[in-house]
Amino acid sequence: MGFIYNDISSKDMDVKARLTSWQVSGMLRNYSASIPGKYGVADFGADMDAREISVSCSIFPKLRFSDLVETLDRIALWLSPVDGLKQLIFDDVPDRYFMARLKDKVDCERVIRAAGIFDLSFYCPDPFAYALEDEVFTITKAGETLVTRSLGNIASRPVYFLKGSLAKAPENYISISVNGVEMKIINAELSLGEILVIDTEKMTAYVEDGSGLVLRNALPYLKELNFPELRIGENSVLIQAVNGTFSELKINARSRWR
Repeated sequence: MGFIYNDISSKDMDVKARLTSWQVSGMLRNYSASIPGKYGVADFGADMDAREISVSCSIFPKLRFSDLVETLDRIALWLSPVDGLKQLIFDDVPDRYFMARLKDKVDCERVIRAAGIFDLSFYCPDPFAYALEDEVFTITKAGETLVTRSLGNIASRPVYFLKGSLAKAPENYISISVNGVEMKIINAELSLGEILVIDTEKMTAYVEDGSGLVLRNALPYLKELNFPELRIGENSVLIQAVNGTFSELKINARSRWR
């Protein structure tokens, strides 16, 4: 087994890697409170904390110890945590990626004359793995459309890209309801050629032009700050345009696994 980190394969770095464990569920944050006179605690549920992934690595024997050190120098540069989070893909599960960086120091144990073994601990602030080839749904007519997610195993937080036109007036709006949760764009200015982007993970909205240049903040265009998720399986998407024109809605699912 190997892995790809920051678009570079462990094999290309002369590293043989083995995934030593796989978390069925990442670390949890439990919420509770002690109540006088009550046994135990009051439970307020839990959610997902960061994920840690451990990988055991070895470097094949080199001719000289100096060659081993040179390889370790290249690995240190490749895995440098000061460069921030990078995409991490494991050969055994090539359909998904984590955003990760090293968490702890790495000590290489010298074995025989010029070979080494060491362990890597990757830290993933976002505990979920995401589809490398994401599901994208495109809707070009108003009314109800059913879209079906087949990747991942939990609800996802998609990005919505809306094309159409609206003149700024309180009676003009475009409504997008996903499984009954409505995003209502009202009293907004949207011209042909512009795209209104709603990112449900970041809880942001903005208008960009066709080249991706952000033109203005669009959060004030949302009547309520609803950011609907996409479930695994079938999802209902209902689009209505009143005193405006709807052209297209593209949904990047951001399918994910826990």
